[in-house]
Amino acid sequence: MPKEQGKKLVANNKKARHDYLIEATVEAGLVLMGTEVKSLRMGRASLVDGFATERDGELWLEGVHIPQYLQGTWTNHAARRRRKLLMHRHEIDKLLSKSGESGHTLIPLSLYFVDGRAKVEIALAKGKKLHDKRQALRERQDLRDAQRAIGVHRH
Repeated sequence: MPKEQGKKLVANNKKARHDYLIEATVEAGLVLMGTEVKSLRMGRASLVDGFATERDGELWLEGVHIPQYLQGTWTNHAARRRRKLLMHRHEIDKLLSKSGESGHTLIPLSLYFVDGRAKVEIALAKGKKLHDKRQALRERQDLRDAQRAIGVHRH
């Protein structure tokens, strides 16, 4: 059987870009159990409540929901367990130094496979205020209206 090639998206955190201002992103590996990998290969995961925390100098992904594998037995995993992130020391140090600043947090943006290995895109993000979200929505709506108006006059 040939080895898996390319990138296969499993889950995307669409709400993150709405609720947070993304300042930097980094790709990290994940320490997973076998049933978690099988569940992910079926395209099942939710990043909505996910975030990364530091514990003993390592980064851990928490709040990410990977449902139990349907054909799993007693070996099945807990759906929301803490999962270790695999990153180089200098990447961890850089993210931790910036995430210590006020209002900053580490959140997962997407979960995917690259050549058969599970990866997660972690973002250093700053929470948006309500008026910032409204402004972004207004700008998007204005752009849509302008494009619609241009399209109507072309006919």
